[in-house]
Order: sequence, then structure tokens, then C-alpha cells
Amino acid sequence: MKTIIILGAGRSASSLIHYLCQHAKANNWQIKVGDFQQELAEEKIKGFEDIASSFQFDINNPTHRQEYIGQADIVVSLLPARFHIEAAREAVKQGVPLTTASYITDEMQELDQEAKDKGIILLNEMGLDPGIDHMSAMKMIEEVKEKGYSIEGFESFTGGLVAPESDNNPWNYKFTWNPRNVVLAGQGGTVRFLHNGKYKYIPYHKLFRRTERIEIEEYGKFEGYANRDSLNYVQKYGLEGVPTVYRGTLRRPGFCRAWNCFVTLGATDDSFIMEDTQDMTYREFINSFLRYNPQDSVELKLMQYLKLSQDDLEMDKLIWLDIFSDKKVGLPSATPAQILQKILEEKWSLDKNDKDMIVMYHKLFYKKGDENILRTSHMVVKGKDQTYTAMSDTVGIPLAIATKLILQGKITRTGTCIPVHKNIYEPVLKELEQMGINFTEEESVMAPGEVSSL
Repeated sequence: MKTIIILGAGRSASSLIHYLCQHAKANNWQIKVGDFQQELAEEKIKGFEDIASSFQFDINNPTHRQEYIGQADIVVSLLPARFHIEAAREAVKQGVPLTTASYITDEMQELDQEAKDKGIILLNEMGLDPGIDHMSAMKMIEEVKEKGYSIEGFESFTGGLVAPESDNNPWNYKFTWNPRNVVLAGQGGTVRFLHNGKYKYIPYHKLFRRTERIEIEEYGKFEGYANRDSLNYVQKYGLEGVPTVYRGTLRRPGFCRAWNCFVTLGATDDSFIMEDTQDMTYREFINSFLRYNPQDSVELKLMQYLKLSQDDLEMDKLIWLDIFSDKKVGLPSATPAQILQKILEEKWSLDKNDKDMIVMYHKLFYKKGDENILRTSHMVVKGKDQTYTAMSDTVGIPLAIATKLILQGKITRTGTCIPVHKNIYEPVLKELEQMGINFTEEESVMAPGEVSSL
């Protein structure tokens, strides 16, 4: 009997644990789920107590790391990203393979040779984005390359959104994942990408005013803004010499223009603590970024500063958030970003019966003889409920499938890696398709001179 140790029982754990428990008896596995709050782990294994157990786990406790990772035939780390490295170091020390859904860090990459020496894999970026995006992109790219065609451009977009039937606010958005990441999106440095052979850069204060429009049949229109550094994916995807490489995030039309109001104000800043935030009102919070003029209302000063009219859609969105109300912030020593997050969580949280939706969209431009071809590929996944959300499914199930394939000896690669290799992405995508997580592809001939709207 092989033992799977799962570290972390948060939101993304539900679908992964369910999948692995469903496959446990047929594969002779036992599953142990650990979390700092053991009751979270107990909740996740309900109904599977015959093959799964829970334990209290503190990643900062070296005895815990040594004991529980030492029991494993494979470790799945669903801990906060900053803690993966501690689990990985112990896993390498004990010769245990490890999988995560998070981005590879420099520290994780440094374990590559040691992992190879131990004959184990440290498989990272095995969730949604990163994860399914890598695998589906590589499938498209390698199919075109194998036919000898010349790739001229690649664009990729992913969005965690609210399903249309649950979309009932003027922002057409609700939190489906970590709210803090939404508030701080784009703040990791200047955006970089390639467009028609030219390096392009977008500073944070302009990021949400440079968007691309996308339409997906049956699901309507979206807008995409650029992710932080698309250049990182040129080598990973084998796109050296390709003129256009761009990765972005999807929202519904109008979101980015309205969000830019907060960026322009400075309300997304997380670098300093504001004074007297405990007793500050939402209205005072907004007013603190505007010029002093006791004769004008906060609404008027905001419109003047942002060059908005009273009937602009952006004002409708801002008013709906209650940012001009006298509600108390109630957070001691908070940054602007923390205050904004609190305001948004009151209005953007999913209701009990709401469902989320994941949308992924790729555009691959290539030459086929004298013709310029555009191949598009899109995936749309809706959540089942508040436990098995679209986000939980698309993050957790690919990670679970890869974990299974490693235990079965079907993934044999060693060292630190991501799923851009055919022997990883091909079987995972095939099983995802069987589970209804699949892509729809279309090809069209582009008119001469027709290019992306970047």
C-alpha cells in the first residue's frame, strides 16, 4: 500500500482530495491529509474515512516535516506558496517525489540536481494557471511545429469569473479565489511582452487601460489585460524567435476601466499604513486621496480627479460598492489595499447558491504555405457548488491526475520541472477531457495584414 501525504486543506484541496480518494481503493493507496487546523482536513475527507485520515501539521515544525513526509510515497503540497520550499527540501532529503500547483521559485529550481540524484520529481505549476495553461498551450504549439509550420504569435488568457447565472452586479465580477491577489494584481513590476518582434512594456498605472477584446461563442465578450512577464514563457514554450508572445487575465468588458479608478487614486497601494483606519469611514478613505476642498462633495472631487461624468458607467460601479458611505473601516493600522479589500469583500463575495466560472483562451498565429492561420482554443468550466468550484476543479484535478501518474510509474521524469513535456501534458489533458474539462478549437484564415489588437 502506498501513502499519499497531502499538506494543506484549503479551498483548492476539495476536488483534489475527492479525486484521489475515489481512486484510492483501485490503486491500493492510503491518504493522509494534514493542516494546521486539523478540523479543515477532517471536513475534506468526510465519506472517505475508510481510506483517508487527517492529522495536525505545522510546516514550521521540523519534527512534523520529518515524520509525515517520511511516511509518504508522494507529497502533494497545497500549503501557501511560500511554504512549498520547506516541504520540498524535506522531500528531497528523504527521496520522496512532490507535486504542487504553484509557480517554481528560484529556491525550488536549486533543488533540481539533488532531486535528480535521488531519482525523484518535484513537479510544480500543475494546477490551472499555472498548469492547464501550460499543457494546453504546449499541445497546440507542438502540433503546429510537428507539421513544419512557422509560428508567428501566441497569446493566452485566463480568468476566474462568476458564472453568467450568478452574475448580478454592475462589475460582472465576484471573488472566486484569493481576494488579496485580485487587489494587488499587476503590482509585481513593469509588464513585459513581445508584439510583432518589438519588446513592449506597460507600467502598473497604465496596465488596466491597455486591454484586448475577446468574444467566445455562447459566453459573450471579455477583456484581457497583460500579466506581469510574458517573456518568461518564450523559452518555456519553445517560442524563441516568435514575434508575438503575450499572456493576460480575463475580465468582463468595463471592469478594467473601472478598476483603473482605484489604481489612479492609490487605493490599491500596499506599501504604507494609513493613520486612524480603525475609525475611518469608507467615505473618508476615498477622500484621503483627493484634494482638500470642504466646499465640494467627495463624489464631485472624485469625478473631477478621474475626469468622470456623473452618468459614466464607472460611477455606477463605484457607487454600488458603497465607497461613499459612512460605514466604518474597522481595521487597525491598515494599508490602502487592505481597506479596499475589505470594502470589496462585502460586495463581491459569492452568495450561497452562486457558481464560479473559469475561462481560458489561446490564440496561435502561424503560416501555412502562403496563408496566415489563426487557431483559437478555449475552455470554459463552471463550478458545481461552493465546495467543488470551477477553481477547485481546475486547480486540484490536474494536480491529482499527475500525482496518480507518478505513483503508477507513468511519469518518470526527475528533477524540478513544470508540465510542458509531452509525456506529462498528454495523459493529463486526455483524462481532463474525459472529465469534461476540455478545449474547443477553431481555425480561420486571416486577411493580409490582420493582426492581434494588442
